[in-house]
Amino acid sequence: MRRSSPPWFVAHGLLIAAASLFALPLVWMLLSSLKPATELAADPHRVLPIEWRPANYVDAVTTMPYFQYLLNSLVLCAGSVLGTLWSCSLAAYAFARMRWPGRNAVFGLLIATMLLPWHVTMVPKFLLISELGLYNTLGALIAPTFLGDAFSIFLLRQFFLTIPEELSEAARLDGCTEWGIYWRIILPLSRPALATVALFQFVAAWNDFSGPLLYLNDPARFTLAYGLEQFVSSYSSQTNLLMAAAVLFTLPIVLLFLFAQRTFIRGIATSGLKG
Repeated sequence: MRRSSPPWFVAHGLLIAAASLFALPLVWMLLSSLKPATELAADPHRVLPIEWRPANYVDAVTTMPYFQYLLNSLVLCAGSVLGTLWSCSLAAYAFARMRWPGRNAVFGLLIATMLLPWHVTMVPKFLLISELGLYNTLGALIAPTFLGDAFSIFLLRQFFLTIPEELSEAARLDGCTEWGIYWRIILPLSRPALATVALFQFVAAWNDFSGPLLYLNDPARFTLAYGLEQFVSSYSSQTNLLMAAAVLFTLPIVLLFLFAQRTFIRGIATSGLKG
């Protein structure tokens, strides 16, 4: 006997309850950022502020070089997204659409690198960055993205495999080169997957703390993730300013996902349909 699915309002109720549970820390952070320091210290568990103080955001921005950190983070994210899309799409095309000896073995080896912890490659990577003269520059964080990322290559390869091979064959009959097929056919048809990879990389670069900690020592080059940690160390007693700074750090990521969620979900849903 076929089991009937639960009514729509039950499913929606469960989803709303789960979403509310996950959103609770964000709501508490937002409301805490609007409280005076004395009120937050007296009763940190109170939900709504007695006195609303939006000036906390002005104080947080003026207390630390927020806009310099923001600019550095945007430069890092833009460079990382560009490097990841360029290198990973080329590698994914080679694995998905081109025939060459040892392709599957090399792809398996690439996937195996995802098992390596970051600490294993930390020292060799640091020495290489130093030898290239990129230490204490944002280039130390951007340059590695131009060498590919195993997960992004896998995601794009799976999407490229869903594109009909007949399109490539027709293009070859018309005299199109492999580069032309990649640039004029595969990439335009892969916008959802490319947007998904770009979003993943943007979030990873935005939240990256260990990279700036390892490669940057000039405060003028700090990103928001690393600058926020410095702000916490200096103003640990002013919790309201810390909450305001945390909201400013989180807001761009939330807005990015809200604007890109439809493309993101489509890219995830269609990237594993063919192996």
